[in-house]
Amino acid sequence: MNRFIFIALLFALPLAGAAPVGNPKSGALLFQRCASCHAVGPFASGGYGPQLNGIVGRRAASTKDYKYSDAMKKSGLTWDEKTLTAYLRAPHDVVPGTSMRFWGIKDEQQLADVMAYLKTFKP
Repeated sequence: MNRFIFIALLFALPLAGAAPVGNPKSGALLFQRCASCHAVGPFASGGYGPQLNGIVGRRAASTKDYKYSDAMKKSGLTWDEKTLTAYLRAPHDVVPGTSMRFWGIKDEQQLADVMAYLKTFKP
C-alpha cells in the first residue's frame, strides 16, 4: 500500500506546480467586469481605459487613443504574460500610482482564463 501511495505522489508532483490552462470562453464571461472601462475587438478604442487588442507583447502606455497615468508612462513595462498576470492580480503593486481602479483577480484559474481570452485579440 505504501508503494502505491509513493508512486501516485511521484506522478502527481509535476502537476502540483503547473499553472492552470486558460479557457477563453470562461475568460469572456470574466472580462465583462472589465468591459465597463476596456474594449476589445475590431471596433475597440480607448475610453475610460485603453483598448486591449494585442495587449500581450505590447509596451505599456503605447496606444495613441488613451491618456495614460504618469506612473504607467514611466513604468517601462512590456505586457508579456507574466507581467500582465501579475498586474491583473494586483495592479497597484506592479505599477504604484496607476489610475486603474481595480482591486485585482486573486484566483489563478480566473487569471488564466482572462489571459486566454485577451490573447484571442490581435492588434
